[in-house]
Amino acid sequence: MLWGGVNVQPDLSLSTSKSAFAALGFKAAIARLLEEIIALYQADTIPWVVGYSGGKDSTATLQLVWLALSRLSPEHRQKPVYVISTDTLVENPIVAAWVARSLDHMAERAREAGLPISTHRLTPDPTNTFWVNLIGRGYPAPRPKFRWCTERLKIDPSNRFIADVVKRNGEAIVVLGMRKAESQARAKVMDRLEGQRVREQLSPNASLQNSYVYTPIETWSNDDVWMFLMQVRNPWGFPNKDLLTMYQGASADGECPLVIDSSTPSCGDSRFGCWVCTLVERDKSMQAMIQNDAEKEWMLPLLELRNELDGDDRNLRDFRRMNGSVQLFKDRVIPGPYTQTARELWLRKVLEAQRHIRANGPDEVREIELITLGELAEIRRLWVLEKHEIEDNLPVIYSKVFGTSYPGPRIDDNLVLGSDEMRVLREICGEDELHFQLTRELLDVERQHRTMARRAGLFKALEGALRRGFYDSAEDAEQRALERRDVLEGARAAVSDAELPLVQPVSDPDGGLDVRPVP
Repeated sequence: MLWGGVNVQPDLSLSTSKSAFAALGFKAAIARLLEEIIALYQADTIPWVVGYSGGKDSTATLQLVWLALSRLSPEHRQKPVYVISTDTLVENPIVAAWVARSLDHMAERAREAGLPISTHRLTPDPTNTFWVNLIGRGYPAPRPKFRWCTERLKIDPSNRFIADVVKRNGEAIVVLGMRKAESQARAKVMDRLEGQRVREQLSPNASLQNSYVYTPIETWSNDDVWMFLMQVRNPWGFPNKDLLTMYQGASADGECPLVIDSSTPSCGDSRFGCWVCTLVERDKSMQAMIQNDAEKEWMLPLLELRNELDGDDRNLRDFRRMNGSVQLFKDRVIPGPYTQTARELWLRKVLEAQRHIRANGPDEVREIELITLGELAEIRRLWVLEKHEIEDNLPVIYSKVFGTSYPGPRIDDNLVLGSDEMRVLREICGEDELHFQLTRELLDVERQHRTMARRAGLFKALEGALRRGFYDSAEDAEQRALERRDVLEGARAAVSDAELPLVQPVSDPDGGLDVRPVP
């Protein structure tokens, strides 16, 4: 039957008191929420930014906003609504394709319906992507205590967009599909923000000034979300049953019940995210997709590479930190970035996975880019210019994997040494890898400054190279760090044990204080 112009199936029974629909019933609760959204939309001229990830919560939230705007006459829906979706460039390929198609459908349907909705796919800064940081700079795979990825890949692109909206309009309202039922931590954050609300349902955005957060489904349970999605037709023509199927495929048992008791697992437990994510114990959703659908076995190389990234990587990392220093934690050296050998290994594995998927995957992934040419160019720049790896191995690795020449732009020939020169340098340095690295860096520093009219910074750069290359080995660096720590601790102990003279404050004529020993 039709309800508010929307095709609605018969109500499902509400079997749990935790449902946000229990008090009023499904239809009345949704009708009240749509009225709330309409009132907030018409209350001012502040533009809205709706976060969309393609998952169930953001889909339900956007669907509510869309339905609310559809109820307004054209003259009352002039305020822009920006739908933003952040693509980290390492998203689960199935979900990434789903989101891309969804955005295309939204844009087309919004134009046809005369709705002030525009879609925007956001990506990280090309110099700050996952692979640029991991393979280019050598950042180790993210861990709970070094979670460098979230801000760079997700938060920064969204914040840049919102900040631009604020700059152009003075303020912005960010509409998110956050729910208290997601986790205890999320509930605590939302409760705190709820106490800071400035008006109606708007909370201040802790990340950006002059922006506010609206969370229309904050009290919904997982099953409320699925009930809404299954009963109310998707207004931009992307069937929600397909979304349900995707969640089913990402659940270990392939099931996704809509109305359940508290002991029944829900589709809400399915989590989609970056296929490289090492912040979770294992990628359950990708494992389930491969397990439940033989046609998705092409993703197996991604799962295997993700699991390799999640392994013990101490043997792949330098004993020095990014700045060349050596630091200790409980008598052990804190490992630094990935070594050159490890970074080249990760690059080769990513390219090999890309080659495998293109050769064995379905038609829709035959042109997949696990790592873009733009990222490869930035990684090459970092290796040659900042890490002084002047043998320029990236094009060689690319050619060996794909059997074709590297398609990226040329690099200044004056910045690299040919294979003959590098072979001679290797022979001179012998088996001493650290000696080779130091000599190579000193040569590159001199070459980079050779053409400068003023060679400012040359001596500082040479000093930095010598500091990094000072050690004979990792064991030598650890021993020196231990000795340095013992000397410092001894000096602190000596200072604390010394009898310092008593002092007393004495006022001076200018109103300040002087400190003099007590006679």
